[in-house]
Amino acid sequence: MSGTGARENIFATRMALTNTKLRLKGAQNGHKWLAKKRDALTTRFRAILKKVDEAKRKMGRVMQLASLSIAEVTYATGDISYLVQEQVKSASFKVKSKQENVSGVVLPAFEVDRVAGSDFNLTGLGRGGQQVLRAKEVYAKAIETLVELASLQTAFTILDEVIQATNRRVNAIEHILIPRLDNTIKYIMSELDEMDREEFFRLKKVQGKKKRDAAARQIESDKAHEETPSFIDDQVEGSSDLLSSKDEDVIF
Repeated sequence: MSGTGARENIFATRMALTNTKLRLKGAQNGHKWLAKKRDALTTRFRAILKKVDEAKRKMGRVMQLASLSIAEVTYATGDISYLVQEQVKSASFKVKSKQENVSGVVLPAFEVDRVAGSDFNLTGLGRGGQQVLRAKEVYAKAIETLVELASLQTAFTILDEVIQATNRRVNAIEHILIPRLDNTIKYIMSELDEMDREEFFRLKKVQGKKKRDAAARQIESDKAHEETPSFIDDQVEGSSDLLSSKDEDVIF
């Protein structure tokens, strides 16, 4: 879905224009910070990906050595699995978890805590002691490598999901939200300009009508001034005739 040509349904007012400009500024800032977050997460993602590849290769070599060592123990001492099960009463390794914050993303990190004194130290005293000790150390190394690989793989999965979500947000802001707000601002400005032109045209019409009315009143006033002197002269002549005329004598 593209934001080209799309705009929001909004009334074209100056307040709406101001609010839309503020929203556009916030969207641009959000896009900038999300892009920086994406770049930081991508950098860490690539570093973890490299470590995951190294840990997997290391895990392959360690497990190969572990298989060879257990084969040597079996050849030297036979099957000692039942002895190990009887001597081991508690775990020799404990996994601790901690958290690491990377650009607002919490990544779990696992560490191996080896408990001293709980190993089966008496196994192999009769024969094959060296092979047993070597196999024990190789498998201890394998457990540490496995925990490291699990920590890296968990962080890798979390970062992959977060980067995909961040990419979707960045693309949505860049290709949908910002163009839509730009189109809305252009629409509001065009509507306000049209309203200003209509208002200017209306004022010109009103001013022209006022001028025409004033001219009409001036013409009527001039006509009234032209008619007033003749009327006054007629009245003056009539009054002078009355004064000058002499009434005839009345005979009773």
